[in-house]
Amino acid sequence: MGVLTVADVLAMPAVRGAGPRVLAGAARLHAPVRWVHSGELPDIGPLLREGDLLLSTGIAMPATDEGLRQVAASLSESGAAGLVIELGRRWNVLPRALVEACDEHRLPLVALVREARFATLAQAVGERIVDEQLAELRETQRVHDTFTELGIAEAGPEEILEAAQRLAGAAVILESDQHHVLDYRPGAHDISSDLADWARTSASMALDGRTAWDGERGWLITRVGKRDRGWGRLAVQSRTTPSKRQVAIVERAAAALALHRLHDRQRDNVVRRTHHELLLSLLADPAAEEVLRRCELAGLPVLRRQFVGLTLRPIVAVPATDTPRRHHLDEITTAVVHTAHEARVPALVSDIEGDVRVLLSLPLSADPERVVDDLAARVRRRQNVVVGVGLTTVRTGDIDRTLQESRQVAGSAGNGSDTHGGVYRLDDVHLRGLLAMLADDDRVRVFVRRELAALREHGTLLDAVRALLTHPTSKSDAAASLHVSRPVFYDRLARAARLLGADLDDPDTRVSLHVALIAADRA
Repeated sequence: MGVLTVADVLAMPAVRGAGPRVLAGAARLHAPVRWVHSGELPDIGPLLREGDLLLSTGIAMPATDEGLRQVAASLSESGAAGLVIELGRRWNVLPRALVEACDEHRLPLVALVREARFATLAQAVGERIVDEQLAELRETQRVHDTFTELGIAEAGPEEILEAAQRLAGAAVILESDQHHVLDYRPGAHDISSDLADWARTSASMALDGRTAWDGERGWLITRVGKRDRGWGRLAVQSRTTPSKRQVAIVERAAAALALHRLHDRQRDNVVRRTHHELLLSLLADPAAEEVLRRCELAGLPVLRRQFVGLTLRPIVAVPATDTPRRHHLDEITTAVVHTAHEARVPALVSDIEGDVRVLLSLPLSADPERVVDDLAARVRRRQNVVVGVGLTTVRTGDIDRTLQESRQVAGSAGNGSDTHGGVYRLDDVHLRGLLAMLADDDRVRVFVRRELAALREHGTLLDAVRALLTHPTSKSDAAASLHVSRPVFYDRLARAARLLGADLDDPDTRVSLHVALIAADRA
């Protein structure tokens, strides 16, 4: 199924039986045939439409070479698909002037060496054209139905791209307005070379209207979203002139993507989803070639770079299930994205498990500490956050480590935003950092229960021990922190010591209780 071409017509049994021979314009046998006509007018060219195939015996054609050249020029100017002449009525051999003129105008010229009934040929070709058109209409309707159903179901980009790839039978690429590949689906032909330099290739493919075909590069592209507010483009590989069905596929898929964006009501939803998936993939397997390739396509360089993981945590505690926290994380994510863009620092940014996680990709010549401090300072002018920073690495296989370290540091820093400029590294968190890394260890949980179980049933006694450990050099300051008198404070300490069966002045006891309290706070 597809557009009927001159070559297709010549291969039809009714035409093949007349012994067709291509004498000129062989390079354009792929030209589409919209209809077929038979006629003997000497100047029939202006009466034809683009794509019409003319059948003739040649009996009315000019006798002079100049006249024949004018016939070829007129047919070419009208956009005729080709000229088929039956030999025997006028010529046994077609004039050289006509052959050369058709070749010059790249107009297919075919001689039928055996007698043919033009009415039979016209009927056969016409029926084939109608059948092709009906089939294409049915397929186009199938395309519309498919994307209508996806739109009603509020399908996501993954389902939409898979449907477009399946219907087109070709590779599909979704890009951002910066020509970064957001997602793609491979097709029958290898597109690795296209993907390797997609940003430059795509930028060279002009799109003045809604949809355009770049024949040189073999891609059919369309805008996703309105002309003045488009956020990306969708491309379907098409090595030959695309059919109406192919155009319908790319345009309906783009419309479905735009509709999904409206449903989500998040302007950068596709980009965020891509970043989210990439960060999760890097945490799971940072050395996977396909993951690193997708990072490159999404605008995060991975060759000869330094990587730093960041975790940004809101200082104001809001229950994770509350809408305000979701909104707060969105605002922090937006602030980081804008700041990284302003600073021209490639970054993956997404909220994961209640934190905003960031992976920075820096040149080997850059100073990571300076870049991170500058980025954090800019973000903190917009949002009240604590920033945890992982160790810098130049190995892609250690990307998961720097991301995990940053989260551990952020968890250890608590809400201490007034120190270190709100930016914490492993060197800053000491014991708290170690306990954050061991937070999920069952042995730590057992230790905490063993140390604090007796005190947890007596809140005032637990608070007294906490105050003592927080003010180890002054029991007066410890009592003042609880707003109680020193005798009351001493009494509570004595009761706590009896419950624990331990001496609270013993250094080992104090260290054990302090570690248990820090670990309990991290849980």
